[in-house]
Amino acid sequence: MTTVGILSISTRAYHGVYEDVSGRLIREMVEAAGWQVGAYEVVPDEMQQIIEFLLDWSDEARFDLVLTTGGTGFAPRDITPEATRVVIGREAPGLAEAMRAAGLAKTPHAMLSRAVCGIREHTLIVNLPGSPKAVRENLEVIMPVLPHAIELLRGSPDAEAGHEFRRHSE
Repeated sequence: MTTVGILSISTRAYHGVYEDVSGRLIREMVEAAGWQVGAYEVVPDEMQQIIEFLLDWSDEARFDLVLTTGGTGFAPRDITPEATRVVIGREAPGLAEAMRAAGLAKTPHAMLSRAVCGIREHTLIVNLPGSPKAVRENLEVIMPVLPHAIELLRGSPDAEAGHEFRRHSE
C-alpha cells in the first residue's frame, strides 16, 4: 500500500486564522485513490520546520510520497521550494512541468508557480499550490503516474517493464 505524508505549509492556518482546506482536500483525494495517509500536519512558513518534517517523513517514516501544499508562489514567505531542494537528492522536473502546463491552460497565473518535485532516497516529494482549486487540478494531473513512479522508487522488478521501447513496425 502507498503511504503518504501531507504537509500543509501556512502560517495563518497554523495559527488558526483560517482552516486548512487544501490539506483536507489532499487527504480526501489520497484516500479515494486507496492510499494510506501516514501523517498530516500543518506547519508555519518556517524553513527549518519544513525541512525537519520532510527529512523525518522520508528517512524515518519512509513514506512513499510526501505532498506539500502552500508556499510555492512569489510572496516573501513562500519558501517551500527552497526547503524541498535542501532535502531532495534528485529533482523530478517532469511532474512540476506537467502541473504548470495544465494550469496554464486555465490561467496565466500558473506560470508563477515555483513548485518543485523530487526524490529523497525512496520518497517522492511533490509541492502543490496552496489554493484548493489548484491543489485539485494539479493532483489530478499527476495522480495517474504516481503509482508507477512509486514502484520505480521501490525498485520493483516489474516497474521497468513499462519502459520497453517498441518500434512502430513491431
